[in-house]
Amino acid sequence: MADGELVKKMLRAILQANKGGVSLSRLQSEYKELSGEQIPHKQMGHNHLDALLASMPSVIRMERNRSGEMVYFASGANETANIAKVVARQRSSKKTGRPHLVNTQMRVKPAYFLDLPHPYTVYLHNPIWQLTDKSNSIQTGEEQILYHGSGKGKPYNPQQVQGRIREILGKYSNGFWVSKLPQIYRELYKQDLPTEAIKDLETWTHICTVEKTCSSNPSELLLYPRPPAAHLTRSGSRSPRSPPSSSSSPSPPSSPATLTPDLKLKLEELLVKYSNGLWAHALPKLFQDTYKTKLPGHVLENLHLLSDICTIDYPMPDNPKRAILYKRSSTGGGGGEDENCNRRNSSTSEEELRVRQELGRRLSNHAVPSLQIPKEEYPSVLVVEATNTNGVILRYIGEGYSQAQESMEDEMREFYGLDQSSPTPLSSPSSGQLVAVRAEEEEEILRAQVCEVMAEKVKVYYVDHGFSEVISKTKVFELHEKFFKLPFQATKCKLAGLEPFCQEPAVLKKFETMASGRILLAEILERGQTPLVVLYDTSQDDDVNINAACMKALQDKTLASPLQVNSAYMNVTVSSVCSDGTIYCQLPSRGLAKLNEILENIETYFHSQVTSEFLVSRPFCGKGCLARYKGKWSRVEITNLHGSRVLDILFIDVGVQASVEVIELREIPPLFLRDLIAIPPQAVKCCLADLAVSVGSWTPDAVQWLREKVLNITDCSMKVAKVDETKRCIYVHLFTDKNFHDPARSLNHQMAQSDLFKQQPDVFLTSHRFLLLHTHLCFCLTLPPAGNNMDVYVSVACHPGHFVLQPWRDMYKLVVLMGEMILYYNKTEEKPLNIEKNQIYAAKVENNWHRVLVKGVLTNGLVSVYELDYGKHELVSCTQLRPLIKEFRQLPFQGITAQLAGVKPRQWSEEASIVFRNHVEKKPLVAQLEAIQEATNPWDRKLTVFLVDTSQEERDIWVHDIMAEFADELTNEL
Repeated sequence: MADGELVKKMLRAILQANKGGVSLSRLQSEYKELSGEQIPHKQMGHNHLDALLASMPSVIRMERNRSGEMVYFASGANETANIAKVVARQRSSKKTGRPHLVNTQMRVKPAYFLDLPHPYTVYLHNPIWQLTDKSNSIQTGEEQILYHGSGKGKPYNPQQVQGRIREILGKYSNGFWVSKLPQIYRELYKQDLPTEAIKDLETWTHICTVEKTCSSNPSELLLYPRPPAAHLTRSGSRSPRSPPSSSSSPSPPSSPATLTPDLKLKLEELLVKYSNGLWAHALPKLFQDTYKTKLPGHVLENLHLLSDICTIDYPMPDNPKRAILYKRSSTGGGGGEDENCNRRNSSTSEEELRVRQELGRRLSNHAVPSLQIPKEEYPSVLVVEATNTNGVILRYIGEGYSQAQESMEDEMREFYGLDQSSPTPLSSPSSGQLVAVRAEEEEEILRAQVCEVMAEKVKVYYVDHGFSEVISKTKVFELHEKFFKLPFQATKCKLAGLEPFCQEPAVLKKFETMASGRILLAEILERGQTPLVVLYDTSQDDDVNINAACMKALQDKTLASPLQVNSAYMNVTVSSVCSDGTIYCQLPSRGLAKLNEILENIETYFHSQVTSEFLVSRPFCGKGCLARYKGKWSRVEITNLHGSRVLDILFIDVGVQASVEVIELREIPPLFLRDLIAIPPQAVKCCLADLAVSVGSWTPDAVQWLREKVLNITDCSMKVAKVDETKRCIYVHLFTDKNFHDPARSLNHQMAQSDLFKQQPDVFLTSHRFLLLHTHLCFCLTLPPAGNNMDVYVSVACHPGHFVLQPWRDMYKLVVLMGEMILYYNKTEEKPLNIEKNQIYAAKVENNWHRVLVKGVLTNGLVSVYELDYGKHELVSCTQLRPLIKEFRQLPFQGITAQLAGVKPRQWSEEASIVFRNHVEKKPLVAQLEAIQEATNPWDRKLTVFLVDTSQEERDIWVHDIMAEFADELTNEL
């Protein structure tokens, strides 16, 4: 059971620190940031979080605001001061950008599987400073806040500034944070760097490269030479940069080789489609499939020839064929083209467009700032309405959005009060004018834009709420200039995947039912004038993908076989038998016949022409597309993304799950899209009825027996015993012939009478005989000597005496390695494995494969493992372990156990642990090595380090100073 009093203390502390109240999503978010866990409503006996909050009237007061959102306030009771200090301390140093909560559940991408935008970003991010006095800030240390400057766009000499930046980059060839450039520039040239020069950096591609980091903070940018002069050959081609390893990258062959302009153009076209990188080994097949011609063999052997159209990285130095190619940004690039494509949708009337254009002229000196898209990847939104899925009207929820709007409207209500001094109505409002409008409730004063002027009435559009209304002219007032400061809060987004069906009645009806008027979570795929998003309802146990649900509304139910109890079906094909005992069957139907016909036509279509436009360049969860299954194109749905190159898919017509590279996917050609979307998935989820063992408890022997009996047989038959709508599954009796009238001939009966479900005895092997062999196959991470600094990422933080670091330099290599492990292990069949304690394996944790050390084997079939790259302990089923092959042992284990230097060892309190965790966990920091405690096994090594947070421009934060101060405060209070 959760500690109820501690939960109340935490909630009260958060609410007292937010006098203006907090939304449910923000309350969840701040509680997790404070405690590291979600509010434990189920452990405290409540099915829903709001029920738990309602049961605490002494702690929480609830009110519903004007937008219908529930807001929570502190009830006013006093509480212990030390918890409040914890909140205050966290609030002062809290970073934004983490995914927020919606309703009662959080949907986050796994923090341990970062999608780094470019490998050179982290490789070139090496320490370039020296720390001296621990009480002072770093000298030329790197910062993480983009310097915006204070200039007003004064003219400057670009050639002079470019020359100086070239000189600076010559001194710092490994790169540095953009935020540090003004300081370095000022120290070297005794002049301030022109503000406009910072904005122009990204366009000076002949001088430098500006890269984003893996952080969610968009202002965290790196600057480094592009290409570095030391890596240019006489001909101007760029040889691969040698990664920090004993292995070296292959050098270009001495014999000259060239690429024809046509070949170079085709390769560039492929790279444009995969802006997040393309494996070099995938080029031949991708080139053949796309252009129907063979890729010349010398290309892969001479990758340096591609240096003028792409950068080349070798994340696996022992395997040079595993190079990744990244398309170079064109000079003067940027998002201009994409921005121009975000034009208003067809549902916007000509009158509205004219009014909005006229608005700019009407406002003259009163300019309203543009609404900025939230920095979070998953912001909360209130959906207003949608007459077109390319222009869904919504409002962002949060401190700088809905809360700022409510504060403004409170001020407007007071300004336009009912007393004698209140402003008089506008005598002659004009079309396009911004005004203040007294709403029908007579209490609300809202910002609006005049759309149409009539005799006694006007039609207005409420710019913060997203709807129009015809009202009396007596309710329209001049909008005071102080109410022009907040951006219009009603904005638009485009639903990804629904573009071809943006005005389809079935889609809009489904969207109205599932989304209108509700607070949802938005995954932002593309940030533009009209963001491209996927919406999720996370209020239930399972997230609901709104985009995918709307697409399914186009399905024709008559194209699926009706499923009723006692119905029998002949000519059944069992397409898949899952390891948990679930089976998928294809039943004869009009839909299946039509599906096969369309897929055959697509095969012919793809064979007959160049198909580069059908490469999938923007994958997202719920997207429907095509992938190869048994040599033919088949329909798939993307179910999960692992970074930018590897993803999980479900073959919806056969029920098979797989992990593939994004290059293996194709868009559905528009010619076949509508007909293909109309066909429901042809894989029917089934379970065998009348078995004593439930799904999920099947032994590998039972699964293998059933697979041998039914797979590749097309004339099975089955009889429906039960239809479970909640689980979307039917329980059946399955036969390998047509004798479904005789239950004794069913596979169900045969399995029930067999010994297939007898569990094998647990294995308790603690032998160390292979430990030395396994260890010497793993490389040990190279660390700088004590007294030096290294950039790190803190993956786990328990307390100052125990946390886990990852070297920032090689994090992208770990991302690449895990992608390779997913592709390898998700395609290998499950085989019996004798699991031994203290041995290294690959283990599937949630959707990812990790390198783990087995800590113990339990009697219930679970295995306790330690993630060697992330420092986390997990319990997994013994069926989720595989041998760790040699290829995946090359990269040293990335997790390093550490303790904080500068503080006395002690039993840290829960409050102190929370403070420490929120200052360091899941953050990039600088570690100064105080001591290195070596050990026989790499995972037993331990570091003693000082941790420094350099994210603030004005000062560096030494974490040990914070913890020492906090410990002293607690001691004084006691």
